[in-house]
Amino acid sequence: MEMFEKYDVIVVGAGHAGAEAAAVSAHLGSKTLLITMNLNAIAQMSCNPAMGGIAKGQIIREIDALGGFSGIVTDQSMIQFRMLNKSKGPAMWSPRAQSDRMLFSASWRRLLEGESQLDFWQDTVTELLVKGDYVFGVKTAMGIEIKSKTVILTNGTFLNGKIYIGTKQFPGGRMGDAASYGLSDQIKALGFETSKLKTGTPVRLDGRTIDFSKMEEQKGDENPGNFSFLKKTRLAKQRSCWITYTSPVVHDVLKLGFGDSPMFAGRIQGVGPRYCPSIEDKIERFSDKNRHQLFVEPEGWNTVEYYLNGFSSSLPDYIQLKALRKIPGLENAKIFRPGYAIEYDYFQPTQLKYSLETKRIKNLFFAGQINGTTGYEEADAQGLMAGINAHLLIREEEPFVLKRSEAYIGVLIDDLITKGVDEPYRMFTSRAEHRILLRQDNADKRLTEKGYRLGLASKERYEKYKEKEAKIETVSRFVFSQSVKPDEVNPVLLKNNTTPIKQKVKLATVLLRPQISLEQLIGVNANFQKLVSENDYNKEILESAEIRIKYEGYIRKEKEIANKLDKFENIILKQDFDYNSLQSISTEAREKLTKIKPKTIGQASRISGVSPSDINVLLVFLGR
Repeated sequence: MEMFEKYDVIVVGAGHAGAEAAAVSAHLGSKTLLITMNLNAIAQMSCNPAMGGIAKGQIIREIDALGGFSGIVTDQSMIQFRMLNKSKGPAMWSPRAQSDRMLFSASWRRLLEGESQLDFWQDTVTELLVKGDYVFGVKTAMGIEIKSKTVILTNGTFLNGKIYIGTKQFPGGRMGDAASYGLSDQIKALGFETSKLKTGTPVRLDGRTIDFSKMEEQKGDENPGNFSFLKKTRLAKQRSCWITYTSPVVHDVLKLGFGDSPMFAGRIQGVGPRYCPSIEDKIERFSDKNRHQLFVEPEGWNTVEYYLNGFSSSLPDYIQLKALRKIPGLENAKIFRPGYAIEYDYFQPTQLKYSLETKRIKNLFFAGQINGTTGYEEADAQGLMAGINAHLLIREEEPFVLKRSEAYIGVLIDDLITKGVDEPYRMFTSRAEHRILLRQDNADKRLTEKGYRLGLASKERYEKYKEKEAKIETVSRFVFSQSVKPDEVNPVLLKNNTTPIKQKVKLATVLLRPQISLEQLIGVNANFQKLVSENDYNKEILESAEIRIKYEGYIRKEKEIANKLDKFENIILKQDFDYNSLQSISTEAREKLTKIKPKTIGQASRISGVSPSDINVLLVFLGR
């Protein structure tokens, strides 16, 4: 008797990418199997207990707008919510949630178990079943062969993973979990380009031994928001984070362990994340700084465990503890476990198509940290896209691809497959040239209809989006059509230190002033007050309408630029094109174009080493 039927999709690994990939493919109707080494650690928050943040919050909102699940799970498990960068323009606003780590994992498991097309198996995949140039299943450590039409690998940091603490080193995918062997070696043997990367995590603290009176309290927003556009729930209470700092004394203690640092001694070959360096790396690179900020973050509602954000380290454990006790508020701190570094295999993402299917082996998809990214949100986004595209591939439908002007997810995938990575890739708003279009508030406007057409976003979600858009449009039309008198609005203008008006003007004209918000204008006009109260327009509606009105000119200009650039995305390059035959382009360009095989002129123009003059030669050759 066969233990398993043949599946449409097998997802290997149940981290953030794997959970999203499995949920999406099953939700779309593909018979899916999720294989993981530990079913009790689904979507575990291996590092900090938080979701979102700068650019990452936008990604989670995009996943949610498409009908993915990370936003819903985050809302179900968050213990604090903050909208970052509110002092800056709306393109920079980024939602961030502190999560209950155990509740987050439990919520993901509950959601996955609610998918009727999804099965589970606890085991380690050691080999892909490959025939010629396509994959048709997997083999596990138990010696079981399971057949499938597609396979999605989301192995995270587990492939040949090795943990480092000072001079100690031992195998592991993360602390407490074994590494995975065999699979990575097979993929290398299949001809994939691979290398190693490094990431790290800080000590976990016993909250009972922390003196919070010596720290700065960081509360959540007074009116906490949500990640999901679908269901709006408001946190009735929140847990605070706390801020403290290192000092020259702390740095001196840490330096005592530099001789045993696996990073400085060269035992770790992999490159670490430049934008999230270890504390020893910070001291070395920023020697002019006499202190570094640290965030003390609660791990959940019902635990005393805290995460020390900013204190990632692979120094000897006794050095970590000794330095820790020189930090204000942590003089008597005890730790649950030390910080450590982990080195693991990844595969250069230039070997992928836009769908995240590999170019070398058909029906095989890579998603998450094995593509060289770092962060839960980046992994979630890749899992979502791999899950969607595996489902579409089985049905012989065109892959679902997002442009750089449509989503941060589009920027992420284009960066990975076009530029590749030589250090862990992390998303920033600065990576998106069209970020004024890619705001967190309009992710549903950009993507929900696409998700609905895919069959991923529900009818309820789509109708909710249409209703919201109609309300925003009504408010916008009213503000552009309704006038306000000087005696009605001047008290508000003077209160906000802006020049009073001398004659009647449109509400929209007043709103263009940076000091004035739409909410402040409700009370100055009786008709506006009536409109808002009768239609129950909430803060989200008013904020979205305000952004569109205030930034209409910038948004229109950005759309025009994006449309101009899009013409290059529509000029298709044949995948078997012989770039070596074009002697008038540079040698480096020929090598890079031959290796990456860009799909369009637009993609070719973003490859490092391909110059504008090289692109012009291609355009001339194509008769454009």
